[in-house]
Amino acid sequence: ELPSHTGKKRTSAAMPLLVLGQEHKEHLQFLTTVDPEVLLDFAQLAVGFLRAGTNPKAYQAAAKKLNVASEVVQKAVEGIMFLLTECSKLLLSDMDFHDSIMTMGFPEDLNSTLLKLYLEHRVEIRSILDDVAMDLPTYQALEWRIDVQLGSRALRKQTEPSVVLKLDLQENGESTSRLLQTDPSTLLHLADELDQALRDAKSAHYRRLARSLH
Repeated sequence: ELPSHTGKKRTSAAMPLLVLGQEHKEHLQFLTTVDPEVLLDFAQLAVGFLRAGTNPKAYQAAAKKLNVASEVVQKAVEGIMFLLTECSKLLLSDMDFHDSIMTMGFPEDLNSTLLKLYLEHRVEIRSILDDVAMDLPTYQALEWRIDVQLGSRALRKQTEPSVVLKLDLQENGESTSRLLQTDPSTLLHLADELDQALRDAKSAHYRRLARSLH
């Protein structure tokens, strides 16, 4: 769902701010070239996509009107989505939001428009984020053992050991356990797949998808 917009969250007791990444700033830079009416249209697209998911045809239609590449519009709209969602997660005040976007060097009228959009939609965005949040079990502890059947005259071939896992989770306020059993080769394959998933989670494609869903 979306281009990569990296940002670091910085908090302090007095003033929590969103520190925006360079790529995010570059994507939002296109907003300085459009009329205020177009910016408002982009903002409505962003909020609408947060409600119901992205629609590539909307990017294409807006790009055709502005005579620019669809990808340019997509990155700008998704940049607004990222800005609004991250600031809503941090519960930024109007002053904190304004101070966060000042670092981008935008004209003051654009800063004011973005601030107005944030104040108008932050409560709804928080509600959307709460609705789509998944209540998944959380990890508590893991115990494991390896079971091996010793060789005997009755065994015609060498047996492969099995790995037994006891996974303790916290689910709906209660502690639960899951017993799993597998062979070492499958466990190694699972570990490789999880490593690949972690690498994928750092990719631009994953961040696009994650931000379109959240």
